[in-house]
This record gives sequence, C-alpha cells and structure tokens, in this order.
Amino acid sequence: MSAESTSLEGRLARDRERIDAWLERLFTQRQPASPRLEAAMRHGVLGGGKRLRPVLVYATGHALGADDTLLDAPAAAVELIHAYSLVHDDLPAMDDDDLRRGQPTVHKAFDEATAILAGDALQTLAFEVLAALDHPRLAALIRTLAAASGRDGMAAGQALDLDAVGGHPDAESLATMHHHKTGALIRAAVGLGARVALPEDDARLGALDRYAQAIGLAFQIQDDILDVTGDAATLGKASGADAARDKPTYPALLGLDGARAKAAALLDDALTALEPLGEAGAPLAQLARYMIERDH
Repeated sequence: MSAESTSLEGRLARDRERIDAWLERLFTQRQPASPRLEAAMRHGVLGGGKRLRPVLVYATGHALGADDTLLDAPAAAVELIHAYSLVHDDLPAMDDDDLRRGQPTVHKAFDEATAILAGDALQTLAFEVLAALDHPRLAALIRTLAAASGRDGMAAGQALDLDAVGGHPDAESLATMHHHKTGALIRAAVGLGARVALPEDDARLGALDRYAQAIGLAFQIQDDILDVTGDAATLGKASGADAARDKPTYPALLGLDGARAKAAALLDDALTALEPLGEAGAPLAQLARYMIERDH
C-alpha cells in the first residue's frame, strides 16, 4: 500500500468519524415530539454511507487553512440534504428501491408517509444546523446549499431523471441531468468548504468550482459503471437497477470503455483545475482519484 493511499485512508477515516459523531449528537439528549419520525430520520442518515460530501467540505476547508470547528456545521448540513434526497429518491413514486446502504430503505423499514416526513425533516434540519453557525459569510453559505438543493439544482436533476426514463438523451442532455442531480450537491460541498475560508472575490473559488464540476460528473459516471459491473453485497443496493428501469446512463450511451474514458478525462480536468492551489491541493487530488476509482 502506498504512503499516499495510507494517508488518504487515514484522513477519510478521521473525517467520517468526526461527521458521524456530529450527526449522532443531533439525535441524542432530546425528547422528540414524534419518536417514530425521529427513528426514521436516524435510519435515513445514520445507517452508514461513504460520507463523501462532508469529507469534501473538510478536505476543501483544510486545503485553505480552515478549522474543523467552522467546517462541522456545513459538513453536517450537506450530508443531511443528501440523506433527505436518498429517502425521497427511494420512494415508490421515484426510484422504488428496497435496499439502501445494505439495509431496508426508510419507506420499507417504516412506511411511505413516514419516509416523506423524515425526508422533509432532514432537509429543514440541514438549514437549522447551518443557520446556527457563527460566520461572517453565513448568508453565502446558506445560498450555496439552498441553490444546490432546489429548483436549479438537485431537485431539478431528479425531475430531469424521471423525464428521461425510457428515452435516449444525447451526451449533452445526460450531462445536464447529472450536473444537477448529483453534481450540484458535490459542487455545494466544495463551495461550502471554500467559502468558510475564502472571501467571494478570491480567484481560488472559481478554480475549486471547476474541480467540483468535473468530479461531480465523474462520480456519477462511476456510479453508472458500478451499476453494471458491481454486485449488491459490495454496493449496498441492488445492481442493474438502471437497466431494469430503462434509465439513460453513460455505459448505455458510450459503452463501458467509453464511460471509463469519459470519467478519466474528467479526472484530468479536475486535477488541472487544482493547479492554482499548488501543494495545498494534493489531498483534493487524491480524493478525486478515490471517488473515480472506487468499487462501491
């Protein structure tokens, strides 16, 4: 094992442990108005996962000299938004999935109505957590997360995804869908970490946004590839689901080799975008490679 991979794995483990403890504290030492709703929310957000979005918040902030205490709330907020989106995406009206992170989806573990409410509550909790942060650029942080989550971001991407079922979009249309559905929240994670550390007129914000756009699309392409090549035990969810639902994917459009080549080209774009950060960008480069070379 290389020193680089060992270093990356150590950072990933540290950041995952930190965000898991932070998220856990959101559900402890309180008397919930609805214990069933609280249990469903816990199931949706604390049942495992790669935590890549909060890891990106930490990695970006660390590269720019930001302290963990300022990064915790944005990292938690972006993961809560991601969790809410998965709870809703898994519903029968959306992707109708039974398995998520190796366990029953929220609507299977509880019921559909509770899953809808749990997703709603996770979304609003994200902004409650972020709004409590004492930071001079708090408004910019809130706008970053809100824009990535809503009608011009993730929600629009899910709508485009639903519209595309059974269709045959070209590469540009497929990229637009994925830039919104998956890429918007990855861009937000990088943007939150950057805006904690940098003023809005810092040129590095633009470089980091180009990095985030590239890895956001590459991450989704790798997801599409793994849906073809992976297995349920490794993925924690059913494989082959995209083909079964007749959903457009990069392997279907470009073939597996073409999809892999596209992901590799986007990785190159991401690494080039990091050049203004110099050596400080090395951990972000390692993280980009990890996101695109992962097997789950």
